[in-house]
Amino acid sequence: MEFIKVSVKDHIATVTLSRGKSNALNHAMIAELDDMFNNIKNDDAIAGVILTGNAPFFSAGLDLIELYDYNEEQVKNFWIVFLQFATNLVSFKKPLVAAISGHALAGGCVMALAADYRIMADGPFIIGLNEVPVGIIVPNNIFNLYAFWLGCAQAARSLLQGTLYNPQEALAIGLVDELVNGDSLLTIAERKMKKFVELESNTWQQTKLAIRKDLIKSFEETQSAFLDRMMAQWWAPATRALLKTIIDNLKRK
Repeated sequence: MEFIKVSVKDHIATVTLSRGKSNALNHAMIAELDDMFNNIKNDDAIAGVILTGNAPFFSAGLDLIELYDYNEEQVKNFWIVFLQFATNLVSFKKPLVAAISGHALAGGCVMALAADYRIMADGPFIIGLNEVPVGIIVPNNIFNLYAFWLGCAQAARSLLQGTLYNPQEALAIGLVDELVNGDSLLTIAERKMKKFVELESNTWQQTKLAIRKDLIKSFEETQSAFLDRMMAQWWAPATRALLKTIIDNLKRK
């Protein structure tokens, strides 16, 4: 595995994002993550998953620098793979705890939102969906995922403004469930996961799927119409200019 690290202890898998400093998501990393979660889903020896990164990042979201240079086919394939991965995470029946080790933006926040419980390291970090200011159209299913935890009104305001929250703000609106010292992040995530896996697994899993029934349905619906809109927006001159400015700023950091 090139972009993730996996360890298993007491039937709990810890999947650590490990691509550069910021764990920016490209096609290859998402495909690797998706393969790993599919393997874990079918592995009876693993009862649950902790998904984490390395401070000061959980994931900065999509690798805009790489995606900007994708051709039309590559961009479309990327979104197909990303949306399928998001679908598989949302419908992942085993317990999933996000141990948010730092900044969690856009696609990074989506991964955290798919979890059953989010524990975030307290510190000078930000979390949220900031796709709109970047020029990326957010599909309805991602909004539904945001609203699943924040409520429709809060999710709509946050999404349309591209609001990013510090850990205390994220806790106050229900974007994360718990704040901890970064040094104890994994210890507390393991403690939470053990409480989940101590419960009767089939009852827990079937209840999770029932609670998420409508959410999962929205992710399983065809995304062809969204992909057409996304592709048109991605290649629009105004979007390309905005992305170029953002990328130039990223490269200067």
